[in-house]
Amino acid sequence: MSVIPDEPDAGSSRPQVPAADQTLRILRHLARRPAPIAATALARDLGIPRSTVYHLLATLEEHGFVVHLPQERRWGLGTSAFELAGGYARQEPLARLGRPLLAALADRIGESAHLAVMSGRDVLYIVEERAVRRPALVTDVGVRLPAHLTATGRAMLASLPRAQVRALYPDAASFTDRTGRGPSRPAELRELLREVRQAGIASEDGEVTPGFRSVAAAVHDHAGWPVAAVAVTWEGERASDPAQEVLDAARMLQSRLGYDRR
Repeated sequence: MSVIPDEPDAGSSRPQVPAADQTLRILRHLARRPAPIAATALARDLGIPRSTVYHLLATLEEHGFVVHLPQERRWGLGTSAFELAGGYARQEPLARLGRPLLAALADRIGESAHLAVMSGRDVLYIVEERAVRRPALVTDVGVRLPAHLTATGRAMLASLPRAQVRALYPDAASFTDRTGRGPSRPAELRELLREVRQAGIASEDGEVTPGFRSVAAAVHDHAGWPVAAVAVTWEGERASDPAQEVLDAARMLQSRLGYDRR
């Protein structure tokens, strides 16, 4: 009977499982790219045979870790990759570093604040700080909501490559509804995200819960990929717009995560 050692051979620099090594290198390379990439470019950049790259991409696509964009002949990260990112974000350091920032934000403006990550076509809330004497929200920790309807989701979707958004929302069947408001077709979502990119902040008004409004700003990693979004939600009208406070909180979290360092 063969024995599997507890530790790898310290004297060996070659990967013990080449396919696993190549698969992880492909995923890491896709994560660092600002947009989907051709398989031939992946093979060239990583020094992996093209036939091997195609086989690995097919397996990754089957499990949802990558998506193929046939019209562009390119590959990007899939929803399962978002699930992994969300799993990490639900642990440390995002929630740990984000919680005190959100508590301070809620105290300053007197409205509830929350932190969310992408999970497929949903956002997943990982921190909620409810302001004093403010009503309970649907954005409790662990709740999922459709990304295209929420301010947090729109902030993150607007930061994704356009091809990635098309892969997530290829047709009208990809859109769910809560209050009868919000985008219901890819063209409507594209226009909404264009406005978010132009404004630098996302918002929603009654599309999640009637009578409630939210504004949100994305938190980006070194490559500009949205790792989370900070938001504030309130009921009715406010005398002042909290958008700048939300932007400042998102930038502070980004800095504390080390993503502003070069």
